[in-house]
Amino acid sequence: MSTSGATDAVMAPEPEPPGGGEERPLLDVRNLHVEFRTREGIAKAVNGVNYSVHAGETLAVLGESGSGKSVTAQAVMGILDSPPGFITQGEVVFQGRDLLRMGGEERRKIRGARMAMIFQDALSSLNPVLSVGEQLGEMFRVHQGLSRKEARAKAIELMERVRIPAARERVKQYPHQFSGGMRQRVMIAMAMALEPELIIADEPTTALDVTVQAQVMDLLAELQREYNMGLILITHDLGVVADVADKIAVMYAGRIVESSPVHDIYRAPAHPYTRGLLDSIPRVDLKGQELYAIKGLPPNLLHIPPGCAFNPRCPRAQEVCRTDVPPLYRVNQERASACHFWKETLDDDSAPSGDA
Repeated sequence: MSTSGATDAVMAPEPEPPGGGEERPLLDVRNLHVEFRTREGIAKAVNGVNYSVHAGETLAVLGESGSGKSVTAQAVMGILDSPPGFITQGEVVFQGRDLLRMGGEERRKIRGARMAMIFQDALSSLNPVLSVGEQLGEMFRVHQGLSRKEARAKAIELMERVRIPAARERVKQYPHQFSGGMRQRVMIAMAMALEPELIIADEPTTALDVTVQAQVMDLLAELQREYNMGLILITHDLGVVADVADKIAVMYAGRIVESSPVHDIYRAPAHPYTRGLLDSIPRVDLKGQELYAIKGLPPNLLHIPPGCAFNPRCPRAQEVCRTDVPPLYRVNQERASACHFWKETLDDDSAPSGDA
């Protein structure tokens, strides 16, 4: 096999990620490193992540469980459990200011008011002993000093905005009295309460049926357009993001291994891991055939393999992959791939990737 991918490509400059325009990003994550210090050793959960999001733009962050997607988001939001989690390096620049250099009180004023997060498990994220109205109204009481009556009126308004039926009656109900889809709408309402400039949605459609998933994603997209928010959508499901994302960052073992505009990555992935994720999506035209699955398991973050972390599972792996960590090679002005053989992967239109 030719090694042209390893020799001819130009590396994407660090710490700026590929893509992005002249306008300053709303959020710019630069060379972020996060580790967890445990009794067994140091787990390197995030290893030099770079990505940016502009106002009105949707970035989808993809990868299997344990790839570092949610940990990166927690570091951005300032809600990382420490100990055992520690940010050891990097910058999180929000509207021109590094959040990691702010004091705790200043960071809390930004969290909720200017950037908010939608968590994947609404039932465990909501307080079971407080009504939904009380939890929504708390945002307005704490940040805007509204009375309980005023906060309740705002809560009803929010519930109606996210299309929860009979909001005036249901504002008194508790989280367990709502369906999974309606609880997720409550979480969206809570995130939207103070009209933040950035929302991070961590697996917002987990455990929802396909119809409800589509409704939740449509609602998020509609609210984003209305308020011109930046949106980071964290998911492991490539099928969820096809119609809503502007660009995609694929993570593996704490690194971004491919970044690209959304349609380019579906048309021709430039990393074997991305190709494997795409081949794992069920397809109507392959009905009755066995679903493709990437062989093996993600690496133990206490013992990430040398070279490319994906090499033990990669059908293209050669000796250089087992010894040299691939940098982010620039594929074009908007795309980058951390694969020594990105050219061969990009040109390979055979399917599935396991047969490459």
